[in-house]
Amino acid sequence: MAEQDTPPPTITAMKIPINKKGEYDIWSMRMRQYICLTDHNLWDVIVNGYLEVEPAPTGETFAPPAPKTAKQLAAKRNQERVKSILLLAIPDEYLFKFHNVEDAKSLWAAIKSRFGGNEESKKMQKNVLKHQFENFTTASNESLNKAYDRFQKLISQLEVHGAPISKEDINQKFL
Repeated sequence: MAEQDTPPPTITAMKIPINKKGEYDIWSMRMRQYICLTDHNLWDVIVNGYLEVEPAPTGETFAPPAPKTAKQLAAKRNQERVKSILLLAIPDEYLFKFHNVEDAKSLWAAIKSRFGGNEESKKMQKNVLKHQFENFTTASNESLNKAYDRFQKLISQLEVHGAPISKEDINQKFL
């Protein structure tokens, strides 16, 4: 009896991370985890791209051949799955801009280009976060838990942007 390819189990309880303005770095980490958890082969499609066989001539135009082997069919299916996941993860107002991108690897690069920002904007964001850290205060009507959560989010964002703060500075600031 031949071994059949069974699709990987789906994870229905987990929501696709939606890319929000200014949070590309965190989104990309979450998205990679989501894609790998869904099916690690999907992440390979983003990293390596979709390897398509050479187009075959049809009359005077060239058209890509239909997948013929089970491996080609699986690769095509993975390409479409990961592209769909990525399109579901971007805000609606950007959907038309990205919808016609040919493959998942190019789509990931386009999303990174649009939402990831350039080096100058990342540097500015890091400076803004440092400034927020230096001026961090709690409101008199804010609970300690809420202030601590807000503080931890700020520390995490600083680390993601490559500006780690020493434990001593963190403790001093929060006290």
